[in-house]
Amino acid sequence: KGGWNTKLHAVVDGLGNPVEFLLSAGNDHDSVHAVELLKKVRIGGSAVLADRAYGARTIREYISAHGASYVIPPQSNVSDPWPVDWHLYKERHLVECFFQKIKWFRRIATRYDKSDASFLAFVYLASIAILLL
Repeated sequence: KGGWNTKLHAVVDGLGNPVEFLLSAGNDHDSVHAVELLKKVRIGGSAVLADRAYGARTIREYISAHGASYVIPPQSNVSDPWPVDWHLYKERHLVECFFQKIKWFRRIATRYDKSDASFLAFVYLASIAILLL
């Protein structure tokens, strides 16, 4: 049961436009690939908004070391929670809106492609189409 699957990780800018993508195994936790994805973009001087899954210490230290601030709420079981700008965190919906837009393309929503390379290539094509709309 289950089968092989993949997860699409994305970085979007302040307007919700796609910047970078990463495809990972479906059974990997989201935070495992966060630093790898953040290395592909320049984050200095900006605010990185992410959900609770990305609240690992290594991710927060990487963001701080590169001169950016993070707006990541702590999980409920964290013993020493950090402050969060909840007003700024509301802008994280732009990532969810991007994933909703990319699901307009049936080929991505139903994952017709057999190979990861062709699936990721069509994700890039779909994001170009979204940028042109």
